[in-house]
Amino acid sequence: QVQLVESGGGLVQVGGSLRLSCVASGSISSISQLAWYRQAPGKQREWVAAVAGGSTHYSDSALGRFTVSRDNAKNTVYLQMNRLKPDDTAVYYCWANTKGFSWGQGTQVTVSS
Repeated sequence: QVQLVESGGGLVQVGGSLRLSCVASGSISSISQLAWYRQAPGKQREWVAAVAGGSTHYSDSALGRFTVSRDNAKNTVYLQMNRLKPDDTAVYYCWANTKGFSWGQGTQVTVSS
């Protein structure tokens, strides 16, 4: 069972950038799909971005501003977020397509105007 720990969130002004990290307790080399989700106050959790095989995929809100990547050697998934907007304020979580997955604590991102 792989556990995931998110970090890198914080308070940033509109237009700023953050890089989120998600470190796995075990190897991610065999995990085919890794993704980021977010949950804003009072809203449902929503998918943001995913890396599957050699491809990356983005929600409409993330496309062109966010970049998802993985480093199998470091067992880490990243989410580079640029040109942040107030609507990006949320708790960000990573997800892995692996047996026994459970959601972690997430990392809070707050974008102030």
